[in-house]
Amino acid sequence: MGMVWTLLKREIASFFATPVAYVFITIFLILSAVFAFFIGSLYEREQADLLPFFNFHPWLYLFLVPAIAMRTWAEERKSGSIELLMTLPISTLQAVVAKFLAAWAVLGLSLLLTFPLWLTINYLGNPDNGVVVAAYVGSWLMSGAFLAIGMCMSALTKNQVVAFILAVVVCFLFVVSGSNIVLDAFKGWAPSIVIDTVASFSFLTHFESIAKGVIALNDVGYFLISIVIWLYASLLIIERKKAD
Repeated sequence: MGMVWTLLKREIASFFATPVAYVFITIFLILSAVFAFFIGSLYEREQADLLPFFNFHPWLYLFLVPAIAMRTWAEERKSGSIELLMTLPISTLQAVVAKFLAAWAVLGLSLLLTFPLWLTINYLGNPDNGVVVAAYVGSWLMSGAFLAIGMCMSALTKNQVVAFILAVVVCFLFVVSGSNIVLDAFKGWAPSIVIDTVASFSFLTHFESIAKGVIALNDVGYFLISIVIWLYASLLIIERKKAD
């Protein structure tokens, strides 16, 4: 764990040593405010909640998280610094975990900096703050799942643009798998168990459940298992690249 912590600090420092983290956080905060106040009509709804804010998070993450994830391994491989990284007394697993936790921390910081919105609704009314906390937790867990997918795609290629596109496509499939458009395509010919299985893979389905204030074990477990699976896939890909 000591080595993971050392590498974690190195990765976080690398984010803030370049404009990457600052640009990401700024864009996230601006778009969050735009979606909440203008598109989500936070004031016009006359309801003291942050549903307009959280409803757009899956779509924000769909493009913003792959943008921050695409550099994690693709840049290392393109610059050749991955060889130097692997010569250090750390395992590939430690490197994968440290890189993930560093990027996830940046995502968490981005969420924390939206607290003025929370203060705003508390000033305007009496929101159920328990629901708000649950939605924040769900959003952070969902961002971790997006990030794990993005890191896996980054491990596949040296090209950051290719990694970004692959991550967006895969994440999009996980977002819309529970939508009516997708499920309607299965209705009429597929058994209900198939439809339910497809719907269960949707990030939207699990996030919306948590955002309603119900932190159920199956929803939290889904995001955590997704993170573990995709990070393990990243580990296998990197190990294979090392062998080649």
